[in-house]
Amino acid sequence: MDEPLLDQEQQHNPTFSSSLLVNLYVGHFLARWGARMWEFSVGLYMINVWPDSLLLAAAYGVVESSSTALFGPLIGHWVDNLSYIQVLRIWLLSQNLSFMVAGGAVVAILAYPNSISANYTSFISLVLLINISGAVGVLSTLGGTILIEREWVVVISEGQPPEVQTKMNSTIRRIDLTCKLFAPVVSGFIISFVSLTASAVTLALWNVLSVFLQYWLLMSVYKGIPILRQFSQRRVSKSSVMEVDESTSTHQEQDESSSSKGTTIIERFLNLPYISAWILYFKQDVVLPGLSLALLYFTVLSFGTLMTAALEWQGIPAYVIGIARGISATVGIAATFLYPVLQSRMSTLRTGLWSIWSQWTCLLLCVASVLVKGKMVSAYMLMGGVALSRLGLWMFDLSVIQQMQDHVAESDRCVVGGAQSSLQSTLDLMTYIMGIIISNPQEFWKLTMLSFVLVTIAAVLYSVHIYRVRKHLFHFDKILALVQWSVTTSS
Repeated sequence: MDEPLLDQEQQHNPTFSSSLLVNLYVGHFLARWGARMWEFSVGLYMINVWPDSLLLAAAYGVVESSSTALFGPLIGHWVDNLSYIQVLRIWLLSQNLSFMVAGGAVVAILAYPNSISANYTSFISLVLLINISGAVGVLSTLGGTILIEREWVVVISEGQPPEVQTKMNSTIRRIDLTCKLFAPVVSGFIISFVSLTASAVTLALWNVLSVFLQYWLLMSVYKGIPILRQFSQRRVSKSSVMEVDESTSTHQEQDESSSSKGTTIIERFLNLPYISAWILYFKQDVVLPGLSLALLYFTVLSFGTLMTAALEWQGIPAYVIGIARGISATVGIAATFLYPVLQSRMSTLRTGLWSIWSQWTCLLLCVASVLVKGKMVSAYMLMGGVALSRLGLWMFDLSVIQQMQDHVAESDRCVVGGAQSSLQSTLDLMTYIMGIIISNPQEFWKLTMLSFVLVTIAAVLYSVHIYRVRKHLFHFDKILALVQWSVTTSS
């Protein structure tokens, strides 16, 4: 009689020290800090290299987003087929090396401000190096994100109460937003009170010095949590079996008659890693929430490269933009505390519904900023609306991530995660393409309105998903009962 209870207690009690989770969080923080420094600063670098145009900032965004859009599903396959240690090593080495090279290229291009006219070839070469290094760094970051958020969080929380996974998701997102809060503030102050060159040097040095500590911290997590090693070995074994199966099927296909060549070509095409990843993604029950989240990336209302460059053009100092972005991240951090509370009371699905519509409501302030004639007042309204909307955005993000963790099979998590990131980057790419088409900062209001329309579509799509699953959006009977109770009480 006591043995089942004992097994249940062992299942719910972690078999590792809680300090290992601290190591996981600190390692994740160090990796995200460098990425967030670069994400904020690159727009300011580009607008200063080529003033009065969003072209270079938008071009960088196109390269970065298109690389993730094209290679996102392949990154998911890569993470799925390699051991955890292999992924960890490649991720940390390539990410930190890429941002170090990008920072060095920025220093070189800023050291010779007249290079665009004096030596056009060198100027273009440095711009290409910045774009390529940044894109590789972002792809590496994606691999690390899939490893930590889609794999390790789920594996570590396996066999634990559901709130453990919710808490880990919220903590990981809180760390990311903390980096989003402080990294731009630090970079903004360095840019405003020292120089752009000093910020690029700081970025390069950070990645050189922190990579060894990141590796040590995350390796201690891997070695200290037995279930991670077990899952890693299982993944390697699965990959070996798949290679044998593929080799066998290849020999069988070679023996087929020529009459079936057409079918074989189609099957081979559908079995390509890139194509099969998308087929798998669109078969998921959570595809509509995934599409809704991805649509939120087709936006300039995010303190991203284009909005940062546009605010700089409007005369907002870099440190003010950094502080505003920090306030925005603070609101996002508040979302990571509020989400577990709402999720425990309202369910993951309904929390997502309330979150995305609250984001939409806050963005109405950005729409109003378009109608204001004063440039500075309009800029501050724009920043305020974006900052307030982060509460709903990040709760919605957590809701969708948890739905994907709960409803996507273990064998498909990495591939689906890669496809989701690819879709998000494809729509992010569309933002930068629109930035190239509408590159005049005076017409930034058009991008603002387009972004608001797409958030509206995302909210409607998620509402459709909720209705399909629950057959209703709101408990009208409870709302009616509450109204009747209020009327009765007041009378």
